[in-house]
Amino acid sequence: MKNFLSSLLFLLMATGLYGQRGMKIGVHGGLPVSEYKDVTSLLLGLDAGYRFALGEVVDFGVMTGYIHAFPEKYHLEYGESHSSIQFIPLAGSVRIWASNTFSFGADVGQSFGINAGNKGGFYYRPTLGYLMGAQTELHISYTGIQLEEKRWTSLSLGILYTFDL
Repeated sequence: MKNFLSSLLFLLMATGLYGQRGMKIGVHGGLPVSEYKDVTSLLLGLDAGYRFALGEVVDFGVMTGYIHAFPEKYHLEYGESHSSIQFIPLAGSVRIWASNTFSFGADVGQSFGINAGNKGGFYYRPTLGYLMGAQTELHISYTGIQLEEKRWTSLSLGILYTFDL
């Protein structure tokens, strides 16, 4: 097994792949799925972080941001109202570049709830990315936050811009 992993790593590095290191700033928008889809209608988020290139294929770093889910208005009964749901995630981030333009990876950490009654929870966000230019990445992601009694989940589409520092 050790020889297999060493061979795989050498093969990936020998193909001329590269990581994309630097300061990341981005936005994403999406739809809640599962338990919160009836209480919130859509979400907008900001992403910020920094990733270091660990060789030619792997990037590792930290990410944070802001997630704001807007309350559902269409399906509400008379007199019923919901408030926005807000999170600030803080996570480790890893990306593996499968080619010069495609990446996959995940952000894993803790998400802190901002709105009343929201304590946040364990945060994970698997991501598929497509490098559109030297510094611009389009990505699709699934966000999961394990709350005390329920789980917040959403599907998002976003764009990141990388500043080389």
